[in-house]
Amino acid sequence: MRVVLAEDLFLLRDGLIRTLREHGCEVVAAVDNGPALLRALREQRPDVAVVDIRLPPSFTDEGLRAALEARRARPALPVLILSQYVDQLYAQELLAGGEGAIGYLLKDRVTHTAQFVDAVRSVAAGGTVMDPQVIAKLLARSDARGTTAELTAREHEVLRLMAEGRSNAAIMNTLHIGESAVAKHTASIFAKLRIEASADDNRRVLAVLAYLKR
Repeated sequence: MRVVLAEDLFLLRDGLIRTLREHGCEVVAAVDNGPALLRALREQRPDVAVVDIRLPPSFTDEGLRAALEARRARPALPVLILSQYVDQLYAQELLAGGEGAIGYLLKDRVTHTAQFVDAVRSVAAGGTVMDPQVIAKLLARSDARGTTAELTAREHEVLRLMAEGRSNAAIMNTLHIGESAVAKHTASIFAKLRIEASADDNRRVLAVLAYLKR
């Protein structure tokens, strides 16, 4: 798996390079600023990009803007955002296309190597990996505009787990409910949000996240 990495802090960048290489990834470019990231994404065409949001020269949103521009040219480009911050607007824009292959993790909540490596591999394979705090902020933004106002408390829980990429079995185990209850809540969520349900977990998650961006 070929990886482009964008992180401006040398020690963290070096540690991420070592971790990725130790787990069989080829780091084809490791950069510390937005323009260099965009060049690397265009030239290297990696299997996945691991990107910090705030990169030089302005330390605002260079990483995200480079990732968005690269995805406009290559819509299926897998991007895993690894940041200290939740940027709702850009998170929603990344999800807007509905192609999947998107992740958003918060640095201080990645507690072990396997969590990070599994996220990289999942995004590279076309999956969606979202930190629960990111999902909570997206849901809060959505609630403020009334888009999920009709959902019950339990449906909110199910929706959050769906958005994290959980399967029905995982939702059952987490909430300690039966298979029929999960199916009932899922059907109700899609009906209330006017989203056509799908048997495919990835498409289901993408549909929910795509709706939340509106």
